[in-house]
Amino acid sequence: MAERHPFPSLHPDETRRGLPTRRNRSRWIRGLRWTLYGLGAAAAGVAAFLLYAWLVPLPKVPDYQTTTIYSADGQPLYDLHGQGVHRRVIPLSEMPRTLIEATLAVEDRAFYRHFGLNPKGILRAAWVDLKNRQLRQGASTITQQLARNLYLSHDKTWGRKIMEALYALRLEMQLSKDEILAMYLNHIYYGESAYGIQAAAETYFGKHARDLTPAEAALLAGIPKNPSRYSPLRDMNAAKQRQQVVLQAMVDAGYITPEEKVRIERMPIQLKPEEKNKTRAPYFLDYILREAQEKYGIDPGLLYNGGLRIYTTLDPKVQQAAEQAVNQWMPDDSQLQVALAAIEPATGALRAMVGGRDYRQSQYNRALALRQPGSSFKPFLYLAALENGWSAATLQMSEPTVFTIASQTYRPRNFGDQYPNRPITMREAIRTSDNIYAVKTHLQLGMEKLAETARRLGVESPLKPLPSLALGSMEVTPLEMAKAYAAIAGGGKQAGVTAIIQITDANGRILAQAKPVRHAVTSPQAAFVLTSLLQAPFEPGGTAYRVRHRLSRPVAGKTGTTDYDAWMVGFTPQLSTAVWVGYDQPQKLTTAESRLAAAIWADFMEQAHQGRPVESFAVPDGIVYAYVDPQTGHLATPYCPTVTLEVFIAGTEPTERCSIHPGRTPPAEPPTSETPRTLWQRLRDWFR
Repeated sequence: MAERHPFPSLHPDETRRGLPTRRNRSRWIRGLRWTLYGLGAAAAGVAAFLLYAWLVPLPKVPDYQTTTIYSADGQPLYDLHGQGVHRRVIPLSEMPRTLIEATLAVEDRAFYRHFGLNPKGILRAAWVDLKNRQLRQGASTITQQLARNLYLSHDKTWGRKIMEALYALRLEMQLSKDEILAMYLNHIYYGESAYGIQAAAETYFGKHARDLTPAEAALLAGIPKNPSRYSPLRDMNAAKQRQQVVLQAMVDAGYITPEEKVRIERMPIQLKPEEKNKTRAPYFLDYILREAQEKYGIDPGLLYNGGLRIYTTLDPKVQQAAEQAVNQWMPDDSQLQVALAAIEPATGALRAMVGGRDYRQSQYNRALALRQPGSSFKPFLYLAALENGWSAATLQMSEPTVFTIASQTYRPRNFGDQYPNRPITMREAIRTSDNIYAVKTHLQLGMEKLAETARRLGVESPLKPLPSLALGSMEVTPLEMAKAYAAIAGGGKQAGVTAIIQITDANGRILAQAKPVRHAVTSPQAAFVLTSLLQAPFEPGGTAYRVRHRLSRPVAGKTGTTDYDAWMVGFTPQLSTAVWVGYDQPQKLTTAESRLAAAIWADFMEQAHQGRPVESFAVPDGIVYAYVDPQTGHLATPYCPTVTLEVFIAGTEPTERCSIHPGRTPPAEPPTSETPRTLWQRLRDWFR
């Protein structure tokens, strides 16, 4: 009897040969089918990712760049490192070839051959990591490093490395190799708060990246490996050793020859001189940052992190003269404070600003602080008088006087209770800072006139029409005073105050631009006569005569002193300057302290004008000169004991001759009916 096969459905030969049974065949087919499905799904996933990587834009990353502020001569004044990031983005074409080759040699020699990932490097790093059972090796290409710096943290995890690889592929899909390399070199950290090669070149060598020597470029290329260790500012020996590693990598990559390596190694490395921590014109910096935001509407984030270029009006030489004058005269062992503002009358350009004696101790800008100007406010009153028919020879009685206004009495006093007790001219009133003359003029004009004139000249602080306004009782700022006096120096035209000339973004696009417009605020004739009158305080007997010997050119100005404030405000045709001295908290000034404002002003004006031509105040049409007797204000006669050559707006000059010094007239001979005697008769009578 034949043996029965255990699986009758299968041919005995099939079982014996090991061929698949029908059931096994169907299982195999199903497995193959699922494998194909899996491969298809994987292929679809890869295709979807590649399509996504190609079409979906990369996430936007804040590109923090350093904003630079420039002085009037085009030199960098300040760098604003918003977020602690010092970066300036430059194109690849402005980076030296040595730097590019050194970076490729030491960081990623296959950069232009791979697609964002280096398989050999990944396998080698993975083997080391598995062997050590921890993540040690980076194996990152330049593209991966860029992806990490832009989008990820620096944590050493498998998840971060997977995301790094995916972002690297997306970068390669959407950018060219040169674009990736340029982004890398503009973002990589070079130590000392310098991000990107341009910031590194400035930080270490004080130059543009395109001007780096091969030795400097190779040294910088080695820093990103370990910025704190290889910074030449911290350890030059370590930096030089790293430079040699970079140069050898360049030899191995074929970028340079061994002989060139030796030559580059021998090149000297000269680091940028260490800068002092003190910021130049710090109060001016605060002022323009506020102006950029409030006047021109620049967003703070863009201002501090947008790589803007802000061009200002600050003149470094004028600013230095201001700081030197302040440092020379301000006493060391005192809490006395100071402010200075200097404006160019023709343009309104703010050329210098000092807001206090030490910014590190106090950031409060006193050039913008409200203080009583005292008698330095009087020129606005006398301008109003000149505009309303007064002249330099107009007389007022100066004597102790009590004024009654609206049933109230007002008793102004001269300094030291000194009164001429006689009529004086406007010139004498300005020279001696006579308060009685000022209040009388103020009341006769109408108290609204002074406030209106001051506002027209540029004083924006609130002013009340009070009798004491003539004596500077309402508070104003030094910057306002410099601006108002600049209108007088400018021949009656006001240009405002300009501190920022232009603001451009990182690509050079203009975001804001100053457009100062000069407009007439008084006649050139009135401005000139007032200018002439404001030279009187520097004459003998004048309130500013003690500083006249410090000045070597024509100046005009006015002192102002209250119990708590000392002022000197004045100008040349080129510069209008206000100086204030006082205490932050109410404290009376000593006589010596009250004189510091004039001394600072005089020394500053003399130094600030060094190298400038000596200019006289231009005489406009419509001006006449006449010799006047200051005792009467009338035209002088040959017999007047004191005569002044006075300047007038045409039509306001005196026409009457001095009545109290008319000269001597010979007595009239009594009439006679006798026949005139001959010469012979007169000689005969003489001998007799």
